[in-house]
Amino acid sequence: MSDALAYFITFRCHGTWLHGDDRGSVDRRTNAFDSQAVEANPARREWERQQRHGPPVELTAAQRGVVKRTILEVCETRGWNLFAINVRTNHVHVVVTATAPPERVLNDFKAWCTRRLRECGLASPGVHIWSRHGSTRHLWTDEHVAVAKHYVLYEQDHARPHA
Repeated sequence: MSDALAYFITFRCHGTWLHGDDRGSVDRRTNAFDSQAVEANPARREWERQQRHGPPVELTAAQRGVVKRTILEVCETRGWNLFAINVRTNHVHVVVTATAPPERVLNDFKAWCTRRLRECGLASPGVHIWSRHGSTRHLWTDEHVAVAKHYVLYEQDHARPHA
């Protein structure tokens, strides 16, 4: 792991939140703690929509449960410290300390979750479940970790936290 105290990992379901969307997004240039999101851009959003492989994916309650349990399993297996998790219908937030680079953490979460969803019959083979890559922000201070945990647990449309 780098000198970061933790990582704030976010990955989205395939096709549900495209770059250029009115809600903003994170891309390679804006993937840093407290950076500004990519602004709305209808042309970019349309281009992203045309590049999509298949329809958008929204997770059901059963799928969200499998994703949460799987991320817990990955953390336990790898010896990573999970601070917070929130599995939404169209994205997943995780705050975690890991002994691997954040890209590996992100890829492990997505790969294990995909495999478990397919094993449970909750995702068909060949269906793209997740968007390409995701956000892998380094959290450098205790304050950064606390802010990320609070956001994940309490600032998701006033949702019940999944921690």
